Amino acid sequence: MSDILLLGIDLGAGSLKSTVIAGDGKVLATASVPVETLTPKPGFSEQDPEGWWSALVQSLRTIWQAGIDPGRVAAVSVTAGAHTHVLEDETGRTLRPAIMWNDQRSGPQVARERAARGPRILELSGNRVSPTWTLPQLVWLREEEPEVHARIRRLRPAKDWLRRRLDGSDATDLTDAWGLMLADAQRDGWSAELCAMAGLEPGVLPQIVGSTATTGTVTAAAAAETGLRAGTPVVCGTSDTNAETYAAGMTRPGIGALKLATAGTVSTLTAAPVFSDDVIHYPHLVPGHHYAILGTNSCASAHRWLRDALFSQIGFDGMDEKAREAPAGSEGLLFHPYLNGERSPYWDPDLRASFVGLGFQHGAPHICRALYEGIAYTLRDCLTVLHARGMGFATARLVGGGTRSALWRQIIADVTGLTIEVPAEGDASYGAALIAGIGAGVFADTADAARVIKVAETLTPAAGVAGIYDAGFARFRAAKEALTPVNHETVRAIREAK
Repeated sequence: MSDILLLGIDLGAGSLKSTVIAGDGKVLATASVPVETLTPKPGFSEQDPEGWWSALVQSLRTIWQAGIDPGRVAAVSVTAGAHTHVLEDETGRTLRPAIMWNDQRSGPQVARERAARGPRILELSGNRVSPTWTLPQLVWLREEEPEVHARIRRLRPAKDWLRRRLDGSDATDLTDAWGLMLADAQRDGWSAELCAMAGLEPGVLPQIVGSTATTGTVTAAAAAETGLRAGTPVVCGTSDTNAETYAAGMTRPGIGALKLATAGTVSTLTAAPVFSDDVIHYPHLVPGHHYAILGTNSCASAHRWLRDALFSQIGFDGMDEKAREAPAGSEGLLFHPYLNGERSPYWDPDLRASFVGLGFQHGAPHICRALYEGIAYTLRDCLTVLHARGMGFATARLVGGGTRSALWRQIIADVTGLTIEVPAEGDASYGAALIAGIGAGVFADTADAARVIKVAETLTPAAGVAGIYDAGFARFRAAKEALTPVNHETVRAIREAK
């Protein structure tokens, strides 16, 4: 097992990361390369797919330079954020930049579709329509860029576009199929009715296969670019959150997962689908299970925004040190991280961020800590929904880049009241490597692969702060409600001024 190498590749919103692990689960090498997000208009979020491929090639070259032998790689798999997709014409040429999952441009189309056929979309797709999903983005495209829409001959989820560059395959897994909001959740195939709403034929979509199915082998052309051995098996993969929650140890009902990445998420495993207007759900990597998930739009992305706007000279580490100087509750200062609207639990693309309660007593430490606490409050907002639906949990695995901050980890435990377990390795690229191992037969199944997952740290809520954060959460929600009309009017005025 130790002689076997497995490669996982994850395309995140801010970077692409490749990870090589041994057959016993030990991480041997990682490499991350930034990817650029384009924001041509307010609420827009796009990326150039060619930039993804360049990042993949660069990350692998870095790993080989570190001494990893590509000839020992037994299999490779790819994950990426759900909903992000690539459109191609009849020649296979990319038609436009890929619209991201956090893009909010289709808000008007969503409002119209929800009013006209929201219950039917929920019945067919298993989820409520929002600007996150590919379906309303395609409706927007048909109305605003009809010349592009008319030329669509192939639509590929992001991870499948990347994987095709490796092995030439034309496939996706069920989780990403659901993420397009074009699949029939009752029958696990493409829905002609949903495709018709998007103005597409089902034939433009890839074949649906298992997440751990082998889709092909690395082509000679891909080998020449990436350094991988031609003929290396390539395994389908899945969405980043599916892989990440699995790799974190969310492998049975009763254990949750919180994610501090570009977006924040709260999820838990369920033994049955959850067709609900307020909870998103997808098929999970663990056979026979789904995962219920609520996602926010801005988490680590808000952290990055604050660094760039006010604290570029001290960076993330300096912000962390500043935040430690402020007390729990930030002396009443609140931050709503709605920089690009909000998904769960409000589903409102026109919410906007705010600092509330600023006074002369506040300084840089309070601002930094209020950001950590505000994001924790958004996760607690999501947890409230799961608890109300009987899907609550007392212990959660914490994943994402935000876990690098020890203070933020503790604030998450304090604000949510949960016992927090931090996996030794728990990102999506690690999950992708495990998926590669399952597909290649290195692991017998998901249960066998899960044996290598370890917990590195356990945190419990600190004594004496529950009352502070209960009161802070109540004010956080009250301020959100009070500011919603102001936010809506502000966004409307900006749109009309364009």
